Amino acid sequence: MKDSVMMAELSWPEFAGKVKEGAIAFLPIGATEQHGPHMGLGVDVVLPTAICERVARAVGGIVAPAIPYGYKSQPRSGGGEGFPGTISLDANTLSLVVRDVVRGLGTHGIRRVVVCCGHFENVWAAIEGIDLALRELKRDGIADMTVLRLEYWDFVRRETLDRLFPEGFPGTELEHASLLETSLMLLVRPDMVDMSKVPSDGPARVPLYDRYPAPAGFIPPSGVLARAERASAEQGQWLIDDHVELVAKGVREGFGL
Repeated sequence: MKDSVMMAELSWPEFAGKVKEGAIAFLPIGATEQHGPHMGLGVDVVLPTAICERVARAVGGIVAPAIPYGYKSQPRSGGGEGFPGTISLDANTLSLVVRDVVRGLGTHGIRRVVVCCGHFENVWAAIEGIDLALRELKRDGIADMTVLRLEYWDFVRRETLDRLFPEGFPGTELEHASLLETSLMLLVRPDMVDMSKVPSDGPARVPLYDRYPAPAGFIPPSGVLARAERASAEQGQWLIDDHVELVAKGVREGFGL
């Protein structure tokens, strides 16, 4: 059997062997979304997949191919739909895709699934998809599947954030394409980052409400909501060490391992 934890790299007999061993399946849900002029559109696929791969190795799991499209980018957390290359799904569409994948995993014998969101706006569509999948599996006589849903950015130590932001953490929403994501990408996919193109038009100063359509000047023209010029692979390592250790701990707790 291949040593890979990536489901797409396994043959069907190898996948069946992993299922027989009780492997946990990880499903990253990302997005194809602008991440400023300095990073590629696939950041929200790359990062949850990289974290899932590392956690899967630690807990005996496999990583299903990531869902590469997410729910509509929002101005206050992702810049918005107006940026070229941002291709999104309706919430109903995304929830049905999540339903179908989770249901398919269950039909083929997987009984523990971790749904890992890499795009801020995916959360509620993912919850709906999980609920629909569990209902349909139960209808079909499969009532022993357990699903954990998480967002990897929640799994970080306070002291790490204080180290990264000595003047105060601005919040996950404003960190879109900023210090955290850029540092992680410099670690796992530096070929997708061009630090010479990091903009200086942030941070965004947005109100506590949404307005549709978003008015001109609502966010920085670059689409980067905070500042990324201090990003480094070293800081990415601080983050990924926390993410992997704490997600793995959460998975073990969540499944009673």
